[in-house]
Amino acid sequence: MQNKGLFIIFTGNGKGKTTAAIGQALRMAGHKMRVCIIQFIKSLKNTGEAKALSELTDTIELHVIGSGFTWKSPKAEVAAAARVGWILARGKIDSGRYDMVILDEITYLLNNRILDEAEVLTAINHRPESMHVVITGREASPDLIAAADLVTEMKEIKHPFKTGVKAGKGIEY
Repeated sequence: MQNKGLFIIFTGNGKGKTTAAIGQALRMAGHKMRVCIIQFIKSLKNTGEAKALSELTDTIELHVIGSGFTWKSPKAEVAAAARVGWILARGKIDSGRYDMVILDEITYLLNNRILDEAEVLTAINHRPESMHVVITGREASPDLIAAADLVTEMKEIKHPFKTGVKAGKGIEY
């Protein structure tokens, strides 16, 4: 008997949401299960996680489709990248080829109404029964949280950025 797939959310203002999701992907890969990760915001293709995951292409597929979204990014550019990413994500979810699909940093696009939350929830709710879906990002909405099976909030207590320490290789990227 195959287990029911879980809908998992890693949210909050603390560091570690993507790291936790990639940890789940590694755990799945350890069992030779197929994972698709779609990074909606990140635009760098040479991050530490991308380099490490490139060694696991038999089980983990990574798509970096973001435009490097910041509050200064042109909204049309962000929206275009988000639509491309959502079409890709929807196809991966509907395909049934994966044991887990990770939608990294998608909450930013939902919160800013760049993607339609009801459409995303419908896709998640109609996924193949055994497929796990993980979403990450700050400020997961009450509707996302209500629909999820597991929600973990990362809470920032202290961060070196606030004392002037820049993003570090192997820590932030």
